[in-house]
Amino acid sequence: MPGGRLTQQERQQIALGLADGLAYAEIARRLDRPTSTITREVTRNGGFTAYRADLAHRATERRAHRRRQAAPRARQAPAPAQGPDAEGVRDYEESFTTLLMQQGLPKMMSRVLTCLYTTDAGSLTASELVQRLQVSPASISKATTFLERQGLIRRERDERRRERYLVDNDVWYQGMIAAARSNTQLAETAREGVRILGPDTPAAARLENIARFVDFVTESLTRAAEQARDILYTNPEATSGGTATPSSDRG
Repeated sequence: MPGGRLTQQERQQIALGLADGLAYAEIARRLDRPTSTITREVTRNGGFTAYRADLAHRATERRAHRRRQAAPRARQAPAPAQGPDAEGVRDYEESFTTLLMQQGLPKMMSRVLTCLYTTDAGSLTASELVQRLQVSPASISKATTFLERQGLIRRERDERRRERYLVDNDVWYQGMIAAARSNTQLAETAREGVRILGPDTPAAARLENIARFVDFVTESLTRAAEQARDILYTNPEATSGGTATPSSDRG
């Protein structure tokens, strides 16, 4: 299986495959490449409907050029990417960041969140984020404040009294519960419309259906989040009877 960066010809074949409606796995098979390589390439270069081979190739060359320029300028190099394949890790981080941006997060917030997700500790200080991302402290402050307000990260002080930003099991749980609360507000607002418009109007019937749908989904989401927390987020050390002890980060 060939390695290294995709060539311009391979990118043209990817574009043709997408135009023909081929799945990523089929394109990867034809190029003798891992499916993950094709997925990352398309995701960070416009997605399935907007991928352009020439633009993708130029974007890759620009990224490589920026890396070569940044290396001699940095007085202290950022922490090396984790894992045996540093280039692959960087590609994955770019792909993950792009995906978060497509989900609606601003670019800097996406970069910070990706950085936290992909570090072994799952937590970093503001200065560590500045070093790893090579951005200003003000950018990190703005990004972490936004992410904390959204419930996507939390902060705590370590033994040296430094503030650390982290993602852990409880962040995922709290994020799901926050989404459920938002859905509950939507259902309440819809039912307020039923009262105002009158229960016998078509608009009121539509709003009531929305409220019922949201109620059902919210209840299912909350129940699933609680079950996942109880079943999945447990200590790896099980008791002698085979029952795991709940993780300390459950709050």
